[in-house]
Amino acid sequence: MQHRIVVLGAGYAGATAAGRLARRLRREDACVTLVNAEPDFVERVRMHQLATGQDLTPRPLDEMFAGTGVDVRVARVTAVDADRKAVTVTTADGTDELPYDTLVYALGSHSNDQGVPGAAEHAHEIAGRAGALRLRRDLADLDGGRPVVVVGGGLTGLEAVTEIAEARPDLELALVARAGLGDWLSDKGRLHLKAVLDRLGVAVHEHTAVTAVEADRVFTGDGTALPSAATVWTTGFTVHPIARATTLDVTDTGRILVDGTMRSVSHPDVYAVGDAAWAMGPGDKPLRMSCASGVPSAWQAADAIAGRLTGAKHKDVPLRYFNQCISLGRREGLIQFVTADDRAVRRALTGRLAALYKELVCKGAAWGVAHPTLGLPTRRRPVVEQQTPAGAPAEAAA
Repeated sequence: MQHRIVVLGAGYAGATAAGRLARRLRREDACVTLVNAEPDFVERVRMHQLATGQDLTPRPLDEMFAGTGVDVRVARVTAVDADRKAVTVTTADGTDELPYDTLVYALGSHSNDQGVPGAAEHAHEIAGRAGALRLRRDLADLDGGRPVVVVGGGLTGLEAVTEIAEARPDLELALVARAGLGDWLSDKGRLHLKAVLDRLGVAVHEHTAVTAVEADRVFTGDGTALPSAATVWTTGFTVHPIARATTLDVTDTGRILVDGTMRSVSHPDVYAVGDAAWAMGPGDKPLRMSCASGVPSAWQAADAIAGRLTGAKHKDVPLRYFNQCISLGRREGLIQFVTADDRAVRRALTGRLAALYKELVCKGAAWGVAHPTLGLPTRRRPVVEQQTPAGAPAEAAA
């Protein structure tokens, strides 16, 4: 019998894991099924571009995985039974159940409204394609001079507000940040960020919390009402709720607890990668939700699964950081170099060269999904042993 590997979610982490596994295992011994709600791979790191009217390169999953041995199933995951080792999915034809021997959980995350009143009803999110397209439509309908407020001063907020300001200089842009502007960056990074926002005419409200959102305004903690014809919400992410409904060990935020190989600490036949996983990185700090964390975690999980099934040794992938890449419109960028545990160092790259650097990173990330072994030759190995049965301690399978 073939070893059944089911991968849930075809974002950067899930798609990379599926493709890498298919290139590591002999097809007659293992089948890899990739389940995704959409038929295309979505470049999530470019949603701010999509929202401002730019067209992205179509990346159909069936074309990306043609000839690899990955079976793409377009379906929505509705439940995971980690004890029976089965996944329930819904398609246009109805409900189906997929049994698995090994599960890779990569359902990722979506925008987090933080429970702020009115945010879910009146604010736009750009964590996914549907939200970015809704914002694209509404921005296109706005007349010049109308106010737009971006809430959240993290990487997503910075990329969104600068992209909108560059594409629509006729709008009145404001950025609301709970902390100081770029307070995690180096001195050089903060100065460059402030200069770009000043040049684009973005009004910045630092150390300001948003307490409520209405259709035409945003309220801050001191009672100020900021007019807003379109509010963009970028205050962080929360994971898909399915994992919390399972018997898997999860954090209080619903992320799956994993060991150093991305293997569930409670169910050794389950691996979690990307935003869905609670994994520790350098300095005993949890990896942040990002493409920079997701892809290495997918490499780690895929190589660990292949090694355990084939009896081959595998090298651990260093789960560490090198830089934070921030696009500030199409002509400006900021590359903040960081320590292994993601703390800013003095060195930073700015300007057009940084914009080119970020563009190459985005293109490289999409290329890496389609080439998960980075173009290096690989050998498909036979499966020589099954995973530890469900319920056995994870240590016994290590």
